[in-house]
Amino acid sequence: MKNINRYLTLTVLGGLLAFTSCETTELDITANPNALTPDQAGVDFFLNSIQEDFVRQFEGDADFDLSDNWASGGNTTGDGFNELGMELTRVVNMNGRNYTSVYQDSDMNDEWINAYRGVLADIRAMTPLAEEAAQTRHIGIAQFIEAYLMISMVDFFGDVPYSEIIQGGEQNFNPAVDSGASIYDAMLVLLDQAIANFNSTPSANPAQDFFYGNDYGKWERAANTLKLKIYLQRRLVDSGAAASFNAIIASGNYIQDTADDFLWAWPATSATQPDTRHPRYGINYQAAGAGEYMSNWLMQTMDTSDDPRTRYYFYRQTNAVPGAEIAPNEELLNCSLETPPQHYIDAGFGGDFCYLPNGFWGRAHGEADGIPPDGLLRATYGTYPVGGRFDDDSFQAIGPSSGGAGTGITNLLTAFGVDFMRAEMALAAGDEPGARTFMLAGLAKSVAKVQAFLAGREAGADVSFAPSEGDVNGYSTQIGIDYDDADTNGKWDILGEQTFIAHFGNGVETYNFYRRTGFPTTLQPNLEPDPGVFIRSMYYPANAVNNNSNITQKADQTQPVFWDTNATAPVAN
Repeated sequence: MKNINRYLTLTVLGGLLAFTSCETTELDITANPNALTPDQAGVDFFLNSIQEDFVRQFEGDADFDLSDNWASGGNTTGDGFNELGMELTRVVNMNGRNYTSVYQDSDMNDEWINAYRGVLADIRAMTPLAEEAAQTRHIGIAQFIEAYLMISMVDFFGDVPYSEIIQGGEQNFNPAVDSGASIYDAMLVLLDQAIANFNSTPSANPAQDFFYGNDYGKWERAANTLKLKIYLQRRLVDSGAAASFNAIIASGNYIQDTADDFLWAWPATSATQPDTRHPRYGINYQAAGAGEYMSNWLMQTMDTSDDPRTRYYFYRQTNAVPGAEIAPNEELLNCSLETPPQHYIDAGFGGDFCYLPNGFWGRAHGEADGIPPDGLLRATYGTYPVGGRFDDDSFQAIGPSSGGAGTGITNLLTAFGVDFMRAEMALAAGDEPGARTFMLAGLAKSVAKVQAFLAGREAGADVSFAPSEGDVNGYSTQIGIDYDDADTNGKWDILGEQTFIAHFGNGVETYNFYRRTGFPTTLQPNLEPDPGVFIRSMYYPANAVNNNSNITQKADQTQPVFWDTNATAPVAN
């Protein structure tokens, strides 16, 4: 599916957005002889490509795909927004001691190109064809995706080009940036248009609706849920955001049931081009073992609290970590022979800055030691959400077809996420009991979704290790007790931790929450005592700056996006 959809993308339209390219303008406007022209491509083909490229904006790609060929460097693993956000919030390991060196201006080329020359270019090419054919629901899906994509571009970059990327069908090589606030406003209008199209009578429905299978009641609920996300995002800068948020809640027309979640399901029908497995599965379930490290902070937080989702999130390939249950081993875990830095001791992380017990073999935030031969020993992603192995204490090495073989999901808008939105809105308004209710409701939905995820994915898993109903209830009760006993800041810490844990796999929501609130304050510090500035927004990609005279690179990455006015949000840690 992936290559088919990619080749249906019109490279000739790349000239329309050539400011993103690393090549010369002349090369960018040269038609690709392998690509279809607008008169050859059907509306359904375009929509297929739009849907897949959209999800890869967030999830990245385990392959070296065509978007990597467009860029001269940058992020060759195609991390996507989710991975970047999870790294910054300790949900997964960030490999690098200094923030600026980890996130450079070349690292976002792929995401920028995919957004403008992939998704938006296809939407602009598809729309007139769909209008002519009265395929209004195709247009509605494209409008929803455009709105979701553009608010996410604002969330990561701040002010970005939008209104001038197309001017009456003419090429514009130097589009000016629009303010993030104006783009958010425009996306609310676009969502209203999408809802109208969902409720229209088209000449035909899409041949492939990968998200909702042509259920337009669900599409409308998703559009209203995206509006909730927008109002939550700008609650610090929009005095009317809470009222608008509550009006949608009062309507009841939003995602309330997990069955309505807006997500992408990875079919895992192929492990080669096109690779249809969950990208994080493809990167980690290899013959040589896991390719990434899990976060010591998250594993410790979940394991020590007996979180019922732990065995679904993480798979342990061994039952012991050097320095914990067994002797230190410099070859396999270099830091197991090191003394914890003083700032870790001061923050209460001295005893576990490097290793955790019980086989939770990960890395501290910012640890940048070399990569030892531990790929078949380190902990990795489990069943949820990537379709890996359920941790049933088998402690066996993983392989390219282990567990669910990559039949994972990418969560974008969820019922549990809405509950956490409502909890944040309530706590921000001083309604501490209301926030507690919504937080525990979100927790319950998250746990239920995670537990149901194993069914049909791994026939050989020993489900006797799955948490019991009593385990789940006990965990929820303790979270409620901890919340009741905490002061206001402590309540924000608990809400933050639960938000991060529930959104495992979706780093956009954790990164945004962290910047909006400055919580949780319980996060593990960077291993480097002076890691530089915390990333409040990403540098513009080097290719965009070099090729577009209307884009000037930021002085540094401390510049917040328009909705990030929280003075207590992290500056450096």
